[in-house]
Amino acid sequence: MHGLEIETAVGSDIGRRYSANFDVTHLVEQPLLAVLADGMGEGPGSAPAGRTAVDIFVDHVTRGPEPGPDGFRDAVAAAHAEVSRIGRRTRDLAGCTLTAMVATSRECWLVQIGDSRVYRLRAGLLELLTTDHTMAWLGAVHGWYPFDSAQAASARYQLTRYIGHGGAPEPDVLSVTMRPGDRYLLCTDGVSEQVGYDDLRTFLGRNTPPRSVVTSLLAACDRAGGNDNASAIVIRVD
Repeated sequence: MHGLEIETAVGSDIGRRYSANFDVTHLVEQPLLAVLADGMGEGPGSAPAGRTAVDIFVDHVTRGPEPGPDGFRDAVAAAHAEVSRIGRRTRDLAGCTLTAMVATSRECWLVQIGDSRVYRLRAGLLELLTTDHTMAWLGAVHGWYPFDSAQAASARYQLTRYIGHGGAPEPDVLSVTMRPGDRYLLCTDGVSEQVGYDDLRTFLGRNTPPRSVVTSLLAACDRAGGNDNASAIVIRVD
């Protein structure tokens, strides 16, 4: 992005629940290309789904002219096709979320499918820029059950959109304007489910390098129990 400088960092932690890390991250600072995926479950299709989806997305975005909304949708469609093939080959669930932030020469894009998230801290206000594609999100919005209820907890694992879904649903594609002072966080649900809103705002609001913020976030996930793989990408705009 013209006239802006960014500083970035990425980190991932296996946590205490799983024997392997099914999260996949990719980060290039200039031009910004931040991508993360979260595999579904711990079956044989989980890890290759995330790795494949990220690799295909990055290849589509970096090959040829600058991408736009149609290019991002094409990249997700290609990832759907290949991850679905993995599922047929392993005869097991193969799927993952995918969340990305991509800067072009004129604008910045968010690409979202699943329940990983993008937050922005601007002028002290922490906002969630993405929507969780889960039954829990729909239930909370429409008042089907309290957000902190047992029903909502179960519904968080019922994704309505993900890479590898049989219906090949499209991602959300959003344009955002970066401003000096912005702080962005891309994270898997292993972070958002274990670190509360106030702590996220505190960590992102510190005048420390993104590497320190990532370290603090992952340490907070561990203190909360380490119940999931946790991955975070932090972007600071100056």
